[in-house]
Parts: sequence; C-alpha cells; structure tokens
Amino acid sequence: MVSRFGARASVSLILAAALLLSGCGTFKKKPPTLTYQERPVELLYSTGATFLDYGGFPQAVLYFNEVERQHPYSEWARRSILMTAYAHYRMGSYGEATADAERYLQLYPGNPAAAYAYYLRAVCYFDQIVDVNRDQGTTEQALTSLRDVINRYPRTDYAADARLKIDMVNDQLAGKEMAVGRYYLRDGATLAAINRFKAVIDRYQTTSHTPEALYRLVEAYTVLGVMDEAKRNAAVLGANFPGDQWYADAYQLLAENGAQTPTVKPTKAAHRGGVWPFNRHAKEPPAQTMPKPTPVQGPPKS
Repeated sequence: MVSRFGARASVSLILAAALLLSGCGTFKKKPPTLTYQERPVELLYSTGATFLDYGGFPQAVLYFNEVERQHPYSEWARRSILMTAYAHYRMGSYGEATADAERYLQLYPGNPAAAYAYYLRAVCYFDQIVDVNRDQGTTEQALTSLRDVINRYPRTDYAADARLKIDMVNDQLAGKEMAVGRYYLRDGATLAAINRFKAVIDRYQTTSHTPEALYRLVEAYTVLGVMDEAKRNAAVLGANFPGDQWYADAYQLLAENGAQTPTVKPTKAAHRGGVWPFNRHAKEPPAQTMPKPTPVQGPPKS
C-alpha cells in the first residue's frame, strides 16, 4: 500500500516526466505510449485522474488502460473503463468513447454507474449531430439512445437532460424534413413536398418548424388549386400561431388568390414579397445547425 504522501510525490514525478516527454515530442507527432512497469493500482489511477483534470486526455487514457492491464479484477479497473470513456469523449473520439461505454454496460449492467454509461453513449451521438442538409443517421441514433436513458432512469438528472436534448433532436429531424420539402416544392414535386410538410405536423408538431410547415402546406395546396385544404391549414395556423409571421404570410397568400381568409386576423404584417418559393428570386432559408455542445461532467466517483 502506498502512503498518501508517497503517492502524491510519485504522481508529481510521473507528471513532470510526461510533460518533459510531451515537450520533446513537439516535432514528432506520435501518440503517447507508456512503458510497462508494475505500479500500485492507486498510483496508476490517481495519475490518470490528474492528467484528466489538467486536460491531458491521451495520457489519462494510457494510465487508465494500464490500471485494467495490471489490475484487471480490481474495483479501480471497473472505474477506469468509465474514466477512459470520458477521456475519449473529451478528445472528440466519439467512436472510442461509445465503445468504452458499451463495454462497461456489458461487464457491469447492474452497477449504479451504468446510468452514466448509457448517458455518455447518448451524448456521444448527440454531439455528432450536424446540419440538416446532411445524413441524419447519427441523429436517429441519438434519439434512440436518449430515450433509452429516460426509460431506464426516469428520475435521474441524466433523464432530465436527455429530455431537453430530445427536444433539440426532434427539431433537427423536423428541420431535415423541411429542407427536403422545400427542395421538392422548388423543383415542382408538389405532392412529395406536401408529404414532407405533413410529416413535420404529424411527428414533430411541438418543434419550432410547425408554423412554417403549415404555411408551406398552404403554399403547396394553392399551387395545386386545392383551396379547401389551403384554407384549412391556414385556419389551423391562425388558431395556434395567430401572432406568427408565417400566419400573416398565409393570410395574405389566400387573399391574393381570392380565397376566403380565416376569421382570425394576423397581428403582424406579411412579408411575402421575399418569401420563397413563390418569389423565385428569394433565397431559401439557411440550413440550421445544432448549437455547440457543452461537455458533460465526468463519471461518478463510486
């Protein structure tokens, strides 16, 4: 057993040597390595934790891996798996972090810290979500994993954060449907566009895209001359979003085409002079991107 003073001194020496080596390696971009030397488990783990605290994530991974290699059946080895997962996550190595979390769940599914493993796996998918014009496969994985956290641990802080992230994921998926629908509408594939806008109303009606989706349905049905459907969607838009700009545009669009307007008067002035796609010179709305993720906290101590 190593004394507390001895452990601190040993950690300090190891860190100093590591910093010296990292300075010498400025011109040689090789991944850090650790020469095998049998060490007490507490020393290896505390050194990895210290590197983690100071942002030395690659070095932290080395020491946590060494804990597992030299002391595979210890309690420290179990903890090191999650610490490795978190270090990989902070490095942006989401594939490795996900694999670490899944390995922990395979080995320790009943441990209380499994909740963090599920959560970290979900966050790894969530942080990889990109703009709506790209493939949304990762978005679907994030949604599935976040729901898994809520179903398994509904009363935890992890579940509370997962619910917030699900709202953002749904907004992203709705944005993808809107982007495709706008493309179809611009390209003259009006029926295909209608299906996309309806999908937003049916699946993602609580997202920020709902007012525009209803407006686009008014536009699309007006293009087809199906004015009853155009009026119906405008009425729904007015009943739910009477102060929204999209309702003002829908109201004016119906009036310009000689259709009966909804009884609810818009509270904003229309700006259809620049609304796409009827004005072919107007620009399509910019693609939405997810806000920059805030790194999650490290794993629980126990």
